[in-house]
Parts: sequence; C-alpha cells; structure tokens
Amino acid sequence: MYMRRQIAAILLALPLCAQPPGSAPPPVGKAAAPVDLTGYWVSIVTEDWRYRMVMPAAGDYQGVPMTAAALKVAREWAPGKDGDSCKAYGAPALLRVPERLHITWQDDQTLRMDTDAGKQTRIFHFGDWKAPAGPHTLQGDSTAQWEFHRPPGPSIPRNGSLKVSTANLKAGYLRKNGVPYSENARVTEYLDVAPTPADGELLVVTTVVDDPTYLVRRFIVSSHFKKERDGSKWSPIPCSARW
Repeated sequence: MYMRRQIAAILLALPLCAQPPGSAPPPVGKAAAPVDLTGYWVSIVTEDWRYRMVMPAAGDYQGVPMTAAALKVAREWAPGKDGDSCKAYGAPALLRVPERLHITWQDDQTLRMDTDAGKQTRIFHFGDWKAPAGPHTLQGDSTAQWEFHRPPGPSIPRNGSLKVSTANLKAGYLRKNGVPYSENARVTEYLDVAPTPADGELLVVTTVVDDPTYLVRRFIVSSHFKKERDGSKWSPIPCSARW
C-alpha cells in the first residue's frame, strides 16, 4: 500500500506536457516539410479519359455514388444553363481538370497552388489558422498538416505527405456534365511525391469527397502530375462549361 501511494505521488508530480518546459514547439509549415511540393506540375491522364479529356456525355455518371437528389440535379443540367462556367473548378474537382499546377510558399505557414486551367488559386494554411466568417467559396477554406511516414532523426531523412482538409465550399460539379456536390461537402486530400524511372518526380493527389446531400458514400479519385523543369509551358485560360 505504501509503495502504491509513493508511485501515485510521483505520477501526480510529473508535468502534464509532453515536452520539457521551455522547449520550442515542433516546427510546422515550410520548416517541417518532409517533401518539396513546389514547382510546376502537369497532369498525366491515364484513366477516366472520357470524363476528363472531353466533355462527358449527358447522363454518364458511372463511378460516382450519387443520391436520388443528385440524380435529379444532374438530369436537369445543360451546358451553360446555370450561367456559371466555373462550377466544375471547385476544390472537389479542380485537380481532375487537365492542367498545370504552380505550387509555391506564400509564406512560412501558407502553401499556394495555382492552376492554369480556370485560373484558380488554392491556399493551404498550416498551424492554428482559423477560417474567417464569410460566405462559402469555390475553393473553400483549407487547413494543412504534414503526415510523416517515419519519424525523422539525426541519420533518418524526413519522409511523408501533405494532408489537406477543405470545408466552407460553394456548391459545384464533380464532373462537367452536372454531377453535383453541395455546400455540405468536405474534401480531404493527400499529396505524395514519388520518383520516376527517368529521374523525374510524380505528384500523386488522392482526393476524398464526403457529401451527405449528394453522395451515398465517399467519392475517391487519384490524380497524377509530372514535374516540369520550369514554367515555360504555363498558359492560363478561363473556366469553360462546354469543353
């Protein structure tokens, strides 16, 4: 009994924090990056060609787990009918558009992604950033964090991926033929970089869309981009509802 009381007293005296008092918090954002996502990247389309490289046919919704409400919206769609040519360029669908990306650090805690297709900009916030109050937008509000595949150490290089969570989205289309997502949609993305056999780099983005209004389950796609040497092929064009 006496020994148990001694152990309990020791445990109660221990500090509740996980790191020693006065130590610096672990780095986040640019300082903690396990991979370099910056530079110019171009889409590699090896699947879903008929949905991504040409205008999808009306009524062709294969692969999207749509609710009855979503089917009703999609069946009423016509190119340009709603007058918003950018509805298929929101965060849930933007990286499915054939395009080039330009990724840069806006500051040490903010990663920026620009697309030449649709001239869109996404902002990924690290740290304790909180979304300001305001209307829902095409790209929503995104928070980011690094996920390490193995702990870094003195002789172990950093290795990991970027997780991005996006909410506060304006309603839009998952595909250009009117497959909808609602303002209740939330997007989770995982960005990984892998080497290619020809000494290049591949950016792999796994996108998970949750939408209780228009999806009966998660909609998951994987998009691939090849790194380019520079921005010489960068060619911004406006959104298109008909292409």
